[in-house]
Amino acid sequence: MSAPAPKSVRHTWQRPSGPVEDPFAWLRDRDDPDTIAHLHAENEHADAWFGERADTVEELFGEIRSRVQETDMSPPVQHRGWWYVTRTEEGLAYPSHWRGRTAHEATGVLLLDQNVEAEGHEYFDLALFELSPDHRYAAWSSDTTGDEHYTLRVRDLDTGADLGDELHDTTWAGAAWSADGHYLFYVTADAAERPCHVWRHALGTPQADDVRIFTEPDERFFVGVGSTRSDEWIVIHSGSKTSSEQWLLRADDPTAEPRLVRGRADDVEYQLDHWGDRFVVLTNLGAVDFRVMTAALDRPDEWTELLPDRAGHRITAIEPFADHLVVHEWAEAQPRVRVLFRDGRLLPIDLSDCAGTPDDPEPHDLELGPNPEWDTHVLRVLYQSLTTPLTMIDVDVVAGDQIVVKRTPTPNTDLSRYVAVREWAETDDGVRVPIDVVRHVDTPVDGSARCCLYGYGAYEASLPPWFSVARLSWLDRGGVWALVHPRGGGELGRTWYTEGKLLNKRRTFTDALAAAEHLVEHGYSAPDRLAVRGGSAGGLLVGACVTMRPERFAAAVAEVPFVDIVNTMSDPTLPLTVTEWEEWGDPRTEPYASYMAGYSPYDNTVPADYPAIYVTAGLNDPRVAFHEPAKWVARLRSVRTNDAPLLLRTEMGAGHAGPSGRYDAWRDEARVLTFLLATT
Repeated sequence: MSAPAPKSVRHTWQRPSGPVEDPFAWLRDRDDPDTIAHLHAENEHADAWFGERADTVEELFGEIRSRVQETDMSPPVQHRGWWYVTRTEEGLAYPSHWRGRTAHEATGVLLLDQNVEAEGHEYFDLALFELSPDHRYAAWSSDTTGDEHYTLRVRDLDTGADLGDELHDTTWAGAAWSADGHYLFYVTADAAERPCHVWRHALGTPQADDVRIFTEPDERFFVGVGSTRSDEWIVIHSGSKTSSEQWLLRADDPTAEPRLVRGRADDVEYQLDHWGDRFVVLTNLGAVDFRVMTAALDRPDEWTELLPDRAGHRITAIEPFADHLVVHEWAEAQPRVRVLFRDGRLLPIDLSDCAGTPDDPEPHDLELGPNPEWDTHVLRVLYQSLTTPLTMIDVDVVAGDQIVVKRTPTPNTDLSRYVAVREWAETDDGVRVPIDVVRHVDTPVDGSARCCLYGYGAYEASLPPWFSVARLSWLDRGGVWALVHPRGGGELGRTWYTEGKLLNKRRTFTDALAAAEHLVEHGYSAPDRLAVRGGSAGGLLVGACVTMRPERFAAAVAEVPFVDIVNTMSDPTLPLTVTEWEEWGDPRTEPYASYMAGYSPYDNTVPADYPAIYVTAGLNDPRVAFHEPAKWVARLRSVRTNDAPLLLRTEMGAGHAGPSGRYDAWRDEARVLTFLLATT
């Protein structure tokens, strides 16, 4: 099937650096019939390409499915006299949620079946499932289009029926119950999709009667609401990319005015939680990589240091329990968990024996699992790596005992056949960039293998290695998979982030290119068998890499990619633009206009031989609008000097996350793998 030929319509953008022609700007108009027709034409073209390889897609889909125990159940979790589990069943796309009075009877009462709620919808996403303090009600919210506009409902868990309360156009930004369960706090967004209003809803009353208790007027700030781990306080958080502030409400005094903790200040971030007789605060005040402070309950703005910062050890979160505090941090591109006791003792969580890792463990992820109980000395932690499935481990922080509660089953799989290592690539400016690499033990490291390099590198997001049964199909066919941690992420501390944002953003892409060079030079791949993959801001990484060095890659997969960065960031009427200026810069002024134009994939797509490229989009995506990937593919088609596969596939009924059901997601991944296998 011949590729679509998008029309060209004259349009000129006026920028500080001068006028810029954009013949595909018309694709921004979703209401233009030609726009939808063009997206359908691109989908038909992509479907025809995959249709010719349907046997491979089905083979890969079957392999993915064969490695999943489709009927499965999470280990029971105790919370206030109930035991809760989540179940999946073969043939059903979504999980269901249950509870019982004992661990053995945890599937006795059905609370919510997402399959029932998703019936009749192409897309379904459950954002909230928040239990009331007495566990009689659950506030739950769902989105059935992918536009991230959620309907919030309240379910009576005794009867299984939803109350008449139905709150529309809520967000993903949290919810909180009052102590008596009579009031529910939630968040709505403004026209730019920015969560900014906090509301108090009285059960049994219409949404029109809800009371707005907080509004954030500054367009740089996002608002969220939630309860402290003790459930004694309700916290309103407002934060930009560089500063934050919080307000407090006692959960047993829900109609009081929220109390400000400490006013916002430039470049000062903090988050507060309740730790029994005091508050604990995580902040970068006087600490580049954050430190932990305490405050008296009646003076939450006066902070005293509890745990100092350490350079390169970025503390990312703290979670208080009755007798200890769990500290999450990243150091040397590796997540870590430490436990701080009230007497000052500090205990690192070491799972090297229990998780079955050697003395020098491969790169892995370590984080807390579900731990709803406040007064407990047993922590449920989650461990996984590139070769180890998600493993739940109960750690007794007092006795030191460790028990593997469950390791996710992987039928039809011999996990001993895969090996993972940490590599370090050196950049032109002398920085060492970590890369996590996994391959089949039989795949030679002699420069002959195909390889997929995956990256993100933005928002200080630290990307731990994760286990994937789908990835095994790639590894079994002789492919190598590598995860790069470029500057712009947070894996090596706050400085690692700041050196890859704003006027340092190009370093994210040159770090990824250095990783690509390292993989070839050290025998993990061949120059003509290397692919690059990423989504959203990682899609920007993909676009920047292939426009900077199109000859370096044989293939690229850009999922919902942020590629028209200058035009999008120049339009404050678009969703989320203003909040993003502190990450990327404001291209309405110099020097950002020229700097961002220097790496924007859409602006730098010029005549060249480009690798094979597969691009995805979501018509209802509120984060990266569908027109960005659509415009980029249109420009690629118009200027490229070769005929490698170039595919755009838009989910017409979904958003940023793509297909929502697990079977659709597996088939989607099978298409990606088919593309990579055919083009590397």
